Amino acid sequence: MQQIRRTLSNLRTDVRGVTALEYAMIASLIAVACVTIVTSLGGSISGVFSTVSSAL
Repeated sequence: MQQIRRTLSNLRTDVRGVTALEYAMIASLIAVACVTIVTSLGGSISGVFSTVSSAL
């Protein structure tokens, strides 16, 4: 019984899981930002390449 209490007490004070969750949230926000930027710039970059291609 004491082993279970000690384990539960250690789990309450352990912050590694919280830190991993924070890193996962940051990574997902960066991924969403990259997808948004690539999606919004995709059309304008395509237009620039078309203009350069037709000029050549």
